[in-house]
Amino acid sequence: MEFQPIERAAQAFQQPVTARHIEQISRRVFDGDAVSARELGLGMYNNTYKVTVEGQDRPVIMRFAPEPARQFASERELMRNEYATVPYLSVIAPLMPRVIAADWSHELIGRDYLIQTCLGGVPAPEHLRDYPRPTWRSFYRRLGEITRTVHDVRGPRFGPVAAPAYDTWSQAVAGSLAEIAADVESVGLDAADLRKVADLAAERHHLLDEITEPRLLAGDLWTVNVMIAAEAPEPTITGVLDLDRTWWGDPAADWTIRLASARRDERLAFWEAYGELGGDQAAEWRSLVYEVRHLGAVRLERHRHGQGDRVRESYDAVAAALAALTSGRRHI
Repeated sequence: MEFQPIERAAQAFQQPVTARHIEQISRRVFDGDAVSARELGLGMYNNTYKVTVEGQDRPVIMRFAPEPARQFASERELMRNEYATVPYLSVIAPLMPRVIAADWSHELIGRDYLIQTCLGGVPAPEHLRDYPRPTWRSFYRRLGEITRTVHDVRGPRFGPVAAPAYDTWSQAVAGSLAEIAADVESVGLDAADLRKVADLAAERHHLLDEITEPRLLAGDLWTVNVMIAAEAPEPTITGVLDLDRTWWGDPAADWTIRLASARRDERLAFWEAYGELGGDQAAEWRSLVYEVRHLGAVRLERHRHGQGDRVRESYDAVAAALAALTSGRRHI
């Protein structure tokens, strides 16, 4: 088999699998030999390979989760969470890869893995900039449509799709913040700021519990997880992938909403399709709590990839949000 892994440092978070692993999995799932396997480098969590298998018309995608011991508690079994979300993502099924096989047994390799169909198109992070910026509006408008479609899906309880489930939104948010704080502390970093916000979320639960209907949050839907047509006159979305951080909760808490709100540029077209969020003082207060949750997860991600300066930046950002949460808003 022709095998093309990405060379990584021994201390890197992402650790490759071996050619032998891919060969064994190909025989188990397809009853055929792997002809070639090339590791794809866009993702920062799972290891992803484009694999050609004897007897298959098209290449397939094999994705390997980190070993269980390497996973943070706040990111536990994300691949299983993605798998549990597939039935709820039927609303955008034409854009999604189909699952061919999933294996949580750890019999062949001590890691969860998924095999999926290979989406057509090219990665948006690599090719969106090939288009004139004015044409990006159509891209963001379509992203707004897709996000609205996902957010319109209603769920049974709050929290990650697979588990744990919470009866109230405040419990889900406070629980998530506490988990992220514990993970931050587990790598030797200070998480007192995150714990203060977790305590605030529990103390002022009535503001979070104005959200009574769990909606599906994509978790990580943005350009990095989008495919676009290879030769279209304007950037045209052909697929979305890696939605492993899905949640049931308040759409305003979604990572996609955070990024769509970050700049007033071409991404304003997102809101033309999605619609305005609106909201009162309570909604503004909740948005600050959501921002701290995002910043906590970002702090972990930056630490994992050795970005010390950017880890320190996260403390200033959380301090600003915490100050806004506790000043002048006690009456709401």
